[in-house]
Amino acid sequence: MVVVLIIAILIAIAIPQFLGARSRAQDAGAKSDLRNALTAEKTSYTDNQKYTAVTATLSGIEPSLKWNPAAGVQGPAVTVGDVIAASGDANVVCISEVSKSGTTFSISDVANSTGSNPAGTYYNKAACPATVTPATAAGGGGW
Repeated sequence: MVVVLIIAILIAIAIPQFLGARSRAQDAGAKSDLRNALTAEKTSYTDNQKYTAVTATLSGIEPSLKWNPAAGVQGPAVTVGDVIAASGDANVVCISEVSKSGTTFSISDVANSTGSNPAGTYYNKAACPATVTPATAAGGGGW
């Protein structure tokens, strides 16, 4: 009886630890996908001097990711915006993904700086906004 009680206590301690590790691993997988997706976007930017949301182009660069997935499918969703509003320069990109644990992560990159919005890469624990600008890309608190 004592042995069964000890085993039950160990199981009660181990299960929450296992579930926490599983959730952290799922989140790490989504973050890894986002970093790979940003590398593919930067490759496309190097070739064309603008970011793209064209699935065929991105799949050609990084075929292991499911780009702009349908609902319920895990993969990076891409939103492209302009540094200068309505100019079509496509120098801002935001890529988001929902991990299997249900947490949404995003990574944004601003290729050119303008005024108070510096160029750089930004990490956020929320989905990309519908319209990506340097100010919305720089917002957020990191992962």
